[in-house]
Amino acid sequence: MSAMILMRSGPRPRRRGATRRRGRRRFDWARFDRWLDRLVTFAVVTALVVGGAALVVSLVL
Repeated sequence: MSAMILMRSGPRPRRRGATRRRGRRRFDWARFDRWLDRLVTFAVVTALVVGGAALVVSLVL
């Protein structure tokens, strides 16, 4: 008998209470921080490669 009570047919009433709200999308600082970390890592690796190449060239010549 309880199964019959749980089964509904027809339109569902609107949900009330704790519903998810889609607000304006805020700026995601975590995503920005990850991209900034990648950019800094790329810059440091490039500087080390260029510096190492310059050191090798200066020692060879």
